[in-house]
Amino acid sequence: MSHQLQLEQWVAFPVEHVFPFFSKPRNLPRIMPAQSDTRIVRLDRVLPPAVEGAPSELAAGVGSIIVTSFRMFPPLPVRTQWIARIVEFEWNHHFADVQDEGPFRSWHHRHEFIAQTQHAVEGTLLRDTVEYEVGFGVLGRIANQLVVIRQMRHTFLARQRVLESLL
Repeated sequence: MSHQLQLEQWVAFPVEHVFPFFSKPRNLPRIMPAQSDTRIVRLDRVLPPAVEGAPSELAAGVGSIIVTSFRMFPPLPVRTQWIARIVEFEWNHHFADVQDEGPFRSWHHRHEFIAQTQHAVEGTLLRDTVEYEVGFGVLGRIANQLVVIRQMRHTFLARQRVLESLL
């Protein structure tokens, strides 16, 4: 059974500042919950098309493979490996990754960056749309309701708490 989770966050920084931050895989561990101890194990980067003013030398374009390991259930020391592949990339608009290997049966995560003014302040609306399947039939559906949704929301809320200080 397929599920979808969509979360949004507004930050008081322009898209041209926010998008490059997210396009650099090295920033991923910085926005994950500290207790997950996320690490980049391997990065096979494919540079995105060059765009004037965009720092493409550090970005991960279509075809990039990012291998991470993390603690899915801290404080347990067991680490989970996740292999993600970038499948879409449009400068200052969006990128998307899929899970090639990891804890989900399927995973597609679209990161959108939308210029938006709030209270006369120009900024960026970040919209994350995750479509995923847990697998394991009835047990997977139960796990999704009891653990997976809560864990994913926790991960995104942790990101929201630290993001502005990192930008």
